[in-house]
Parts: sequence; structure tokens; C-alpha cells
Amino acid sequence: MIVTRFAPSPTGPLHLGHAYAALYAEHQARRAGGRFLLRIEDIDTDRARPEFTRAIIADLAWLGVTWDGPVRYQSAHVDAYRAVLAALAARGLIYPCFCTRAEIARKSRGRTPDDAPLYPGTCRDLAHDLRQKHLAAGHPHAFRLDMGRARALCPEPLYYRESGETDQVGRILCHPERFGDVVLWRKDSPASYHLAVTHDDAVQGVTLVTRGADLRSATDLHRLLQALMGWPVPDYAHHRLITDEGGARLAKTTGAAGLRSLGLAPAAIRARVMAGFSAHG
Repeated sequence: MIVTRFAPSPTGPLHLGHAYAALYAEHQARRAGGRFLLRIEDIDTDRARPEFTRAIIADLAWLGVTWDGPVRYQSAHVDAYRAVLAALAARGLIYPCFCTRAEIARKSRGRTPDDAPLYPGTCRDLAHDLRQKHLAAGHPHAFRLDMGRARALCPEPLYYRESGETDQVGRILCHPERFGDVVLWRKDSPASYHLAVTHDDAVQGVTLVTRGADLRSATDLHRLLQALMGWPVPDYAHHRLITDEGGARLAKTTGAAGLRSLGLAPAAIRARVMAGFSAHG
């Protein structure tokens, strides 16, 4: 049975891009007689707000989106993410990183697929005594995945199956090493997006991950975490992004208009969004 999910972050109101993502995931599940889940990714302690969570749920109901089972809140499962981190640590796959963003940007010699500075590995080989001194002093730190060791434990090629609105479908070869030693536990919030979302898709039994095309490259990294943790591998359907009149992706950070401010009835929004589904949708 197909199981999909919509997993917004409560950092602002839902906009038209969110409507597309929610309806796309719901449509994929319903047309196959499957289940559609709602997850609230609310572990960003700096930006997530309860009032946005309430607004998201109200807006989805207003739009006519229905989901199966209770809503999953990531903030209620931090201990589970911490257990994943501990399991990786027990295998020598993570290490604390004390570098600031400015230091990383200054020393980096490349970019990751999501256009972040590629971590230069400064803290990877930090002397044990110095590492313990930093930790004992309470210096702020993140935890990074040792990509070299991780790939050594998973030497076989990694693949996933893509069926979305992209220029490549079918069996896709992964290259997670392009991300370098990625952060799995942040200084300013609990688990990173990569750890939390991959864990949740596994424990919730998601069989088809639908999300925007901007997250497609991250699938390579998520596929590596699945291999390391022995989690099942879902299929993926990355869909197109909704843009404004200037061609820029709609985003909360750039003030994209909330659904209810568009002056359209829910049925009109649904019709407008679902008319844009490709043959894959």
C-alpha cells in the first residue's frame, strides 16, 4: 500500500506552493487507495511557532485536505532522533564540530549540492584531548557525519527510484559524498532536517516520499542514512516548484502570500493547483 506524507514547518502561513505539495501527496495516495499522513516538522526552536502549527492545520482543513491517523509532531520525538545519533556515534561515524559558519565559509574550497560551503574537515581529526577540552568547557558544537567512514561502511552503489515531475525518472544513482561531512545535530536546534526526516519516513512507513524538486539532491544523503541505519527505502516523486510572476520560488522567507489572502475559494485553489499536475501526478 502506498503511504505518502505532507511535512510542513510551522514557520509561517501556508502559501500556494504548500498547497501544491499537500494536494500532490494526497492525490498520489488517494488514487492508489493508500494512506496520506500529516507531519509537523517543528524542531526549529528559533522559528517554529505554535500559532503557525494551528494555522497550518486550519488551512489544510479549509482547503479540504484530509489525512489518515494522528498528526506527528517532530518536537515530541527528539529522544528518538538522539538515539539515532547515539547509534551512529557507537560506530565512530560522527564527531563534534566547533567551527562557526564564518570559519567554514572562509576555509571552504567548494559547495555542496544545496549550495552551502563544503565543510573542510577542520574538526574531523581534532586531537582527542583537545576535543574533550572543548566539550568540557561547554563550547557550542554541532555533530557531523564522517562521510569517509560512512561510505566505507556502505561501499556498494546506492540507488533510489524516482517517479516525479523531474527530467530524470527511474533508477537514480546516489552520490552522497558531494555533501561532505554533513551536520546531523545542530548547535541551535535538535536533529538536522536530514536525520529527522529520514528517521520519520522510516518509522511512519512512508513508501512514496513526495516533495519539491529543490530537495532532490538531498535524497542522495538520505539514501546513505537509510543504508547505515538499515531503514527501508521508499520511492521518491519530486515535483515542480510553484513560482511567482518573476520566476522565483514561493517561500515564507520572501513573504509569499498566505492561501487565505489570495481571495480565492478553496475549490478554486484546488482546481488551480491540481490542473498543474503532470502526467506523473
